[in-house]
Amino acid sequence: MGRKHRAWAVAGSIMLAMLAAPSAACDTGDSAVNTPQLRVQVVATRPHDRSAFTEGLEIDGGLLYESTGLEGRSTLRVDDATTGAQLGRVDLPPEFFGEGVTRVDDTVWQITWKNQVAFARDPVTLAERGRASYEGEGWGLCTLGDRVLMSNGSSTLTFRDPVTFAETGSVPLTSHGTARLNSLNCAADGTVYANVWPTDHILHIDPDTGRVLGDIDASGLLAPADKLGTDVLNGIAQVPGTDHFLLAGKNWPLTFEVRFVPA
Repeated sequence: MGRKHRAWAVAGSIMLAMLAAPSAACDTGDSAVNTPQLRVQVVATRPHDRSAFTEGLEIDGGLLYESTGLEGRSTLRVDDATTGAQLGRVDLPPEFFGEGVTRVDDTVWQITWKNQVAFARDPVTLAERGRASYEGEGWGLCTLGDRVLMSNGSSTLTFRDPVTFAETGSVPLTSHGTARLNSLNCAADGTVYANVWPTDHILHIDPDTGRVLGDIDASGLLAPADKLGTDVLNGIAQVPGTDHFLLAGKNWPLTFEVRFVPA
């Protein structure tokens, strides 16, 4: 995620080598071996701003929210989910590194990486309404019913109050214990999808038990000619009313509308 990718380049290279085989994509836990394996089937592509270092993605109704990172370059954008037209944008103060984003009723929450600050924003204008603090790092964010879920780069999901952002509980994965959960999507069926940094894999998770329901290989989306200057896959949002998902990446020229199908 931004400079952490660059600062941890050596560690990331080692992790990528360890994660190269799909059967061991995310861990060595006993039950991980039996996790259903899936792949992506591309339905459509959409243009994406190559300057956007995507950290969070969420579709709410007809609005697409995207949070981007890097100090001095972090933003929050809201687009028309159908046409792609940008409806609003705010820049974070230069000392903040933007991360995950989610909408809860009439509030949009946007978290930060190491700043330990969550911004509460107006869902239309994106104007700041308030701030909340939390301990540790902020990576991904999504809303499931009356709970906000947050990742911090570990294999544990944290539950937060949608109004105060106070922590209300947590659940560790029961397998894939070394997975570094990144951007989150709370799906319509009550499950969660999480990008696994720094890989091309997405885990499908039961947030009540921590059980991993599926391991999705999303590699190969970008053509070789499109990879120059890009960073990792990150950003996942279910297209409302469908079994399709929008996948993004840091500095990617395209987003991909996909389905998850058996490998």
